[in-house]
Amino acid sequence: MIYVSFLLTIMTTLSAPEASTPDHSLWEAVLQQYVSEDGAVNYKKLAKNNKDLNAYLEELANHPPMDSWSRDEKLAYWINVYNAFTVKLIVDNYPVKSIRDLHDGNPWDVKWIKLGRQTYSLNQIEHDIIRPRYNEPRIHFAVNCAAQSCPPLLNHAWTADKLEQYLEQQTQAFINNEAYNTISAKSLELSQIFNWYGEDFDDVKAFVDRYTTTDVKDSAEVSFREYNWALNAK
Repeated sequence: MIYVSFLLTIMTTLSAPEASTPDHSLWEAVLQQYVSEDGAVNYKKLAKNNKDLNAYLEELANHPPMDSWSRDEKLAYWINVYNAFTVKLIVDNYPVKSIRDLHDGNPWDVKWIKLGRQTYSLNQIEHDIIRPRYNEPRIHFAVNCAAQSCPPLLNHAWTADKLEQYLEQQTQAFINNEAYNTISAKSLELSQIFNWYGEDFDDVKAFVDRYTTTDVKDSAEVSFREYNWALNAK
């Protein structure tokens, strides 16, 4: 009986996901080597040398979030998961002109991301986990969909200790970049992100006003730009 109990303990230990948080250093190295400061990704070179990327994805798979993790550790994990597996999707299908060229135009609903004992789609990670669980509108400037109009991919791994700093940094940079938004006192020409996910921001004008030096009037008209789905490649 003792022997059987011992075997069951070993089997449970081997099959159970690890409780410690993942090491994000491999992802940091990949981002530093293949992603520019403005978020352009060198998919061509990465496709030829994806060993570290694959090792990092395995690290994520072996370390799914645990109840013992802090909120910031969990959120940083899910942001890294979304971004790293999106890069993996492009790398595995490179060369490709747009992420929408994959899986009949909707790669986000394909369940292929195995983490621990669960398998997810990109949409599940963003819309069933990140958005409802964390109620954090700034995540829209953290996750990257591999498109030109998407907020730039940060060339650093997200970590709990840098989470707030990076959320503020990415939000500020995106809102004030005229490649994505044009802001004046009387008009706001904004990214489609503010249209698609307006409910997450509560009051879009007020949210934008927090991050811009322009004194936006309450009467300012709001319009939304066409989204450019071309690949965020360099």
